[in-house]
Amino acid sequence: MTALTEPAEAETDPDAAARPGLIREFLLVTGLFLVYKLGRQLATGHTLRAFHNARHVWNLERSLHLPRETAVQSALLHSGTLVHVANTYYATVHFPATVAFLVWLYLRRPAHYVWARRVLAVVTAAALVLPFTFPLAPPRMLAGTGLVDTARIYGPSVYGPPAHDHLSNQFAAMPSLHFGWALMVAIGLITATRSRWRRLWLLHPLFTLLVIVGTANHYWLDALAATAMLGVALALLRPPHRTPAPTAGRGTGRIVPRQRVLAGAGR
Repeated sequence: MTALTEPAEAETDPDAAARPGLIREFLLVTGLFLVYKLGRQLATGHTLRAFHNARHVWNLERSLHLPRETAVQSALLHSGTLVHVANTYYATVHFPATVAFLVWLYLRRPAHYVWARRVLAVVTAAALVLPFTFPLAPPRMLAGTGLVDTARIYGPSVYGPPAHDHLSNQFAAMPSLHFGWALMVAIGLITATRSRWRRLWLLHPLFTLLVIVGTANHYWLDALAATAMLGVALALLRPPHRTPAPTAGRGTGRIVPRQRVLAGAGR
């Protein structure tokens, strides 16, 4: 993450004292991921409601004049390689990118790590409620849309047949934590760094959005729901303030350490 996160001028790490214990954080973050996975599995057994809600979401998107998911998928299907890359991105980037983000913050921006971990925990906890109250079948399962299950046809796929898939809840499409976490990764890196190129991290949630829609795993509204949840969490949990250390001169790239001023010393 160095190229997009580190500014041209080196910075000190004024919040190193905020770094929590490694073992504690490892257990805490691992526990959060397990709670997320187990919580989604508990919200199963609502197949009829999930398809009923899916039809409502599809019709609502059309009434809001949102672009059809079929337009994005059609672009992917022009190339077998492109659709395979999209399926691979969906299957392999979600968790590793979030973990890498948290590890980097923990090592380089400890105070921002605590903030980001709390935001992700709030968003994930809120996302566990919707599968119980609003189960939703993904668009790849909705008949009459013209969409296909690209992962099943072209691979790789992370899901098995819904009736035999005991590792995930495929009827928990809303909100899309694929998109919510990707957006938080971008916001977190933009907030915690000073590089002039840091806004390029927004490409990650943009690619994620195109992938989740193009592979028919999520509706546009799933991403909007995740964005709304993240917005509330960010409003409640404000990031720490970073104060870069003063430099000796513009463009020198040299850090001038803060010096103590003795009481009564001459100026």
